[in-house]
Amino acid sequence: MLKKRLLSSAAFVLFGAIPMFAAGPSFHPDVTFQGSSLDGWHTLGQATWHAENGELVGTPQSSSGGWLMLDKSYQDVGLYGEFRCTGGCETGALFRIEKTADGWKGVYVSLTEPGTPSYDVTLDAQGKILTRDKLRRGGGLMRVAPPPRPGPARAFRFNRPQYDVKLPFTRPDTSLRPNDWNEIEFMFDANIVRAVMNNGNEAGGVADDGYGPFALYVGGTGEVRFRNLAYKDLGLRDRPTDVTSKNFRRQQISDFYYSMTAAAADFNHDGHLDIVSGPYIYYGPDFTKRREIALAESTSPSTSFNSYWVEYAADFTGDGWPDVINVTYGGSAGGVYLYVNPKGENRRWEMHKVVDNVQSEIGLVSDINGDGKLAVIFMGDGYVSYAQPDPANPTGKWVIHHISEQGYGTAHGLGVGDVNGDGRLDILNMYGWWEHPPAGSSAPWKYHPEVFGRYGHGIAGGATMEVYDVNGDGLNDVVTSLDAHGWGLAWFEQKRDAQGNISFVRHMIMDDLGTQKENAGGVAFSELHGSTIADMNGDGIPDFIVGKRYWSHNADYLDPNPFGPPVLYIYKTVRDSKAPGGARFEPELVDNRSGVGSTVLAVDLSNDGTMDIVTGNKLGTFIFWGKRHSGKAKKASR
Repeated sequence: MLKKRLLSSAAFVLFGAIPMFAAGPSFHPDVTFQGSSLDGWHTLGQATWHAENGELVGTPQSSSGGWLMLDKSYQDVGLYGEFRCTGGCETGALFRIEKTADGWKGVYVSLTEPGTPSYDVTLDAQGKILTRDKLRRGGGLMRVAPPPRPGPARAFRFNRPQYDVKLPFTRPDTSLRPNDWNEIEFMFDANIVRAVMNNGNEAGGVADDGYGPFALYVGGTGEVRFRNLAYKDLGLRDRPTDVTSKNFRRQQISDFYYSMTAAAADFNHDGHLDIVSGPYIYYGPDFTKRREIALAESTSPSTSFNSYWVEYAADFTGDGWPDVINVTYGGSAGGVYLYVNPKGENRRWEMHKVVDNVQSEIGLVSDINGDGKLAVIFMGDGYVSYAQPDPANPTGKWVIHHISEQGYGTAHGLGVGDVNGDGRLDILNMYGWWEHPPAGSSAPWKYHPEVFGRYGHGIAGGATMEVYDVNGDGLNDVVTSLDAHGWGLAWFEQKRDAQGNISFVRHMIMDDLGTQKENAGGVAFSELHGSTIADMNGDGIPDFIVGKRYWSHNADYLDPNPFGPPVLYIYKTVRDSKAPGGARFEPELVDNRSGVGSTVLAVDLSNDGTMDIVTGNKLGTFIFWGKRHSGKAKKASR
């Protein structure tokens, strides 16, 4: 029997400001529960529910339990909350509840079963669960799951290689914590319901279409409490008014998704810098004409990835003409591809695969040995490595040097810089840094463990990690995003003890929506997958440039807040003795409708002393022309 609860105090606050959570939803809620009333809800089944101090409390009256059902209906919905299930309590959430001839049906996600499984369920008229049919697996890199293939179901297995190394941090245990508070977020969009427990990996199931309210469940024995409950209509999306900083002029040179990157060089020797982004050269100085270096085919930004992940331009063949390399991630196709400049001939360029087995979604180029010869730094086969062309055969396989043990290679987070101030370039990733041995030495690169990343939704590590003296104390620090597909931007202050041993202190610049008021400038955005540094205001101090990679894992809800505005920011480095660590970062919004790809290019395209920014990503390729200021800006060197 349905029982309407009509109590006096207000139970909800419509969304007007970010809720004050220590951790919180990855979306801006429409509604956040903060009251002591069940207005807007009704109960069903054998359980009592009440509200107190912003918590919803359920107690089963029999083992079959009962439901607290919202009065409002949804098709696509995001639901966040924290819950504590004590004793023999069973709990979960039911979505898209519909009335049937003799009861109810919906999609149920269990929070107290291992793995957070989801089911099609039917209920009798009194709310007792009659049937539970486990949903087939879905989610990951898709918004809509296709129909199942004929024949027996095949189990999905993804076996990560196991290496005998001791990492400074590992995946946290995100499983259910009995009799303690847990964090849960559900995203039910199209025909996939996803649940993420304690910021761990998603558990997804494929469901039939439907429309209806959601409900919270308690059964078994014991009590459940939900707090910080927040939800959002995912079917209603908001595009804010386009904004570009007054300090930049925006020029979009491509409207289609060809690339996640951009690089610059004078490819045709006409005295003007050109831009390569994906398969096209865009010719300066006005960038209105373009030519293919390879057959160009645009990619669907919502469902697919193209093959241009990270591009760099330099004379890799030694013939005096700038070439292009593309560092590509992904299975057997992953590797470094060299496109050889045809030296003024009006044709597509010859392509050679010069490095195999790249596992990292980021690659860097640097004169790592100080010998005037560029190397590409990458991760593959579990190693952190660099590769250089053989001058006698630059289009053949490049010579690979492993600088780490096998097991330290990752997909995200990679940096180059002089960490210890000895004049030699070191290499970093989210597990620490490797010290460059003295020139001529055969000694291995010394590993220094450090935690330069963190896990979210099972992914860790950021974008390009930058090494420079943030606070002006003469020691190089590290600035990096913490999770390329999640939240977090921080700088790591270098410290030295009396013996000269190096350690780092983390200072957060930006965290998630739950800490937005504490973030620098009150800014919060996810998917910081591309970054760089440059002196953007001419004060002689590098600034950090970063943005959101829109639909980083396609137009689905695998990553947090995938439909958030694709912003591009400059974080100005300000040395301030009163700030923690002696420095702070002031964000300036460059644009809110472009974002970043895997890299960001900062370059003075017009040679006017002002830095410009170029990005290639799923929304196209963009130039942001910097306007003149009092100082002379310049690209920071690695």
